Amino acid sequence: MTGTPGVSSLRAAFSYCVQQVRIYDYHHYLCLLELPPSMRKAAFALRALNVETSRAMDVASDPRIGLMRLVWWQEAVDKMYCNKLIEHPTAQALSSVIAETKLSKTWLKRSIEARINDARREDTDMPKTIQELEKYAEDTVSTMLYLTLQAGGINLTAADHAASHIGKASGILLLLKSLPYHASRNRHFSYIPVEVASKHGLIVKQGGQNEVQLDPREGLRDAVFDMASVANAHLQKARKLAGSVPAKAVPVLLPAVPADVILNTLSKVQFDVFDSRLAKGILGIPPLWYQLKLKWSSWRGKY
Repeated sequence: MTGTPGVSSLRAAFSYCVQQVRIYDYHHYLCLLELPPSMRKAAFALRALNVETSRAMDVASDPRIGLMRLVWWQEAVDKMYCNKLIEHPTAQALSSVIAETKLSKTWLKRSIEARINDARREDTDMPKTIQELEKYAEDTVSTMLYLTLQAGGINLTAADHAASHIGKASGILLLLKSLPYHASRNRHFSYIPVEVASKHGLIVKQGGQNEVQLDPREGLRDAVFDMASVANAHLQKARKLAGSVPAKAVPVLLPAVPADVILNTLSKVQFDVFDSRLAKGILGIPPLWYQLKLKWSSWRGKY
C-alpha cells in the first residue's frame, strides 16, 4: 500500500507522538516544547520513534518478541522512504516528516540497528571499553539530535559536533541512572564496560563467565563516578563549542540541561545509583525547579 494518510489521520498521528514522549520521556518532552513551532513536529516524531525502540525490549513478554519489534521498525524505515503507508501513528508521523524534510535514512537506520545489536547481546556480554559505550550513546541519542538539526535545516559542523558530545553525555548518564532497573531485570550491570568494572573490582566469575557484581558498594560508586566523569567531559566539550553554534541550533541542544541535572544529582548522592533520591521528581530534582532551569537556559540562549 502506498500513499499518505489524510489530514485528520496525520493530526492524530502527531498527537500520539506528543503523548508518547510526554508519558515515557518527560524531561525531553519539556525540552521539545522550547523548540520553534516549525521544528516541533519533526522533533516529536523522532523522539516518539526513540521511545518505541528504547522500550521495545522492556514491554515485550519475551525477548524474541522485543527483537522482532525492533526488526519491524528497521524494515518500517525502508518502507517510509518508499512512500509506503504503515498502519502505525509514529510511522505515519515520521513518514510525513521524511517527505517534507528529507531526513537522513542512514541516521535513522543506525539508531535502530544499535538497539537491535544491544538486544542481541547476552546479559554477560558487556562492552569492553568506554569507547564502545560512547558509540552506543552516539548511535542512539546523538542521532536524534543530528536528525532534529537536519529537520530544522541546520547543517553546520559546529552544531553537529556539539550534538555528538551532548548525545554521548546524555546516553551514558541515562544508562547510569537506569542501572538499578537493569539489575532488577537481571541484566548484571551490563552497561558498565569491562575495563571500568575490572578497575574497581566488580568482576566476578559465574559459571565460567564474567559478570558485574550487583552489590551497590564503594567499588560501584567509583565505577559510576568514572563513567559520569566521561559524560561530564563530553558536556564541557559541547559547551566550549557554544560560541560557534548558531542561535537557531541552541533549542535543539537543550538536552544538555537534563544531562547536567543528572550529573548534579549523582554528585549529591555520592554516585550511589541506588539512592532513592534519584527517582524523585524529574531526574532527582523537583519538577518546578527542573522547568525553571530549562526555561532559564532557553531564555538565555544557552545549553
